[in-house]
Amino acid sequence: MILLDGKATAAAIRKELGEKVGILKSTTGKVPGLAVILAGEDPASAVYVRNKERACAEAGIVSKGYKLPASTTQEELEGLIRKLNEDDSVHGILLQLPVPQGLDSDRCLDLIDPDKDVDGFHPVSVGRLTLGLPGFRSCTPAGVMTLLDRYGLDVSGKKAVVIGRSNIVGKPLALMLLQRNATVTVCHSRTANLAEEVRSADFVFAAVGRPLFVTRDMVKDGAVVVDVGINRTDAGLVGDCDFKALESKVAAMTPVPGGVGPMTIAQLLINTVRSFEMKQGL
Repeated sequence: MILLDGKATAAAIRKELGEKVGILKSTTGKVPGLAVILAGEDPASAVYVRNKERACAEAGIVSKGYKLPASTTQEELEGLIRKLNEDDSVHGILLQLPVPQGLDSDRCLDLIDPDKDVDGFHPVSVGRLTLGLPGFRSCTPAGVMTLLDRYGLDVSGKKAVVIGRSNIVGKPLALMLLQRNATVTVCHSRTANLAEEVRSADFVFAAVGRPLFVTRDMVKDGAVVVDVGINRTDAGLVGDCDFKALESKVAAMTPVPGGVGPMTIAQLLINTVRSFEMKQGL
């Protein structure tokens, strides 16, 4: 089995981006800037933000953190986003989700300039993906596609099953796979004969948020399995797939942790550098 090592791949991407940013700085006199807004005290969000800040530093990207109290009003949050939209030193704006209760995250995401929407959540970005037009792609599914590319795994002509239909992962991933000429089935909680559907797949993408949901008998011999899930259990962090049971049966698989997670942040950096280049007309 090939281990699809997202941690090592993300490290290589950060190194490449660091070299690229160095060249951009020498030619333009400027560097890419990413603004990260964290409202409230959610511990998991705070960890994610720290990881993003470290990754930015490694890639030569200026990370600008905006930590707001849980008492922040909708008007204050929207005001900050409008200010960042106008800031020429900011090329990407990321609103860390979830936001505190009482704040409307959809309204805030809609306010972000689509040309700075490096998270790929804006309706314009989603529309561009749907129509196959250039634009920013949601970082987790785009990171998955980048990981497959780095390992030379081509989905063209293959059957792909996506388990999960969220706006952040399942739906955009299905669209990206379709654009790569895969035959795509999206499964979810109402899917009849779900195990049978998964068993027919050459590529299985699990994004259902249920620990060890995909078992050995659900996957055919030689399939490629990408586990997007990350679940906290008494035994530690586990994915949506039973890694130990599957590793002797599949051709390639991502670990949890160390698979898709690092690729999400790597893709965020890729998008931020691309936004900078677009701003510079490159």
